[in-house]
Amino acid sequence: MHLQDIDKSQYRQRFRIVFVAIVIMLTIVSLGTSTLLIALLGTPGGSHFWLNLAGVVVGAAAVVLTLIKLRQHPYLREVVYVWDLKQQLNQIYRKQRHIEPLVEKNDPDAIAIMYFFYRGSQQLYQLDDNTITMDTIALKLRALEHRIEDLKINITTDSYRKTMLERF
Repeated sequence: MHLQDIDKSQYRQRFRIVFVAIVIMLTIVSLGTSTLLIALLGTPGGSHFWLNLAGVVVGAAAVVLTLIKLRQHPYLREVVYVWDLKQQLNQIYRKQRHIEPLVEKNDPDAIAIMYFFYRGSQQLYQLDDNTITMDTIALKLRALEHRIEDLKINITTDSYRKTMLERF
């Protein structure tokens, strides 16, 4: 995965629209399916919990299938990019305790992974206006950049490959 320039205002606008569309679709499909199932299979005065749950499951499946089908649509480019970035950063985060000791041993792959992690986290936090941990990320990134300079190695965000995580 490569970091891309994203227009923050366009991303936020499209994310809101997609989020509202998901909520509306989930609500309509879930309620419609639940109502239909209760009308067809329900008993008067009985519990309809399982039929309502089935409606929610059908609604969630409809939303997921729709998102998969529309994933490549140009309108969703920024939203899908941020979703993918979040997944990638989460995968790195889960393996971070195995990667960081190798950064201390100057392992180039570990350094490339953490460099991508810090840069990607910065971008994500800026897009989502999450400024709480920006200072911590900036400090860690500066320290890593100094290490890269001291080692005289060429590491960029494009140095990162998802397959690098398989080692950890």
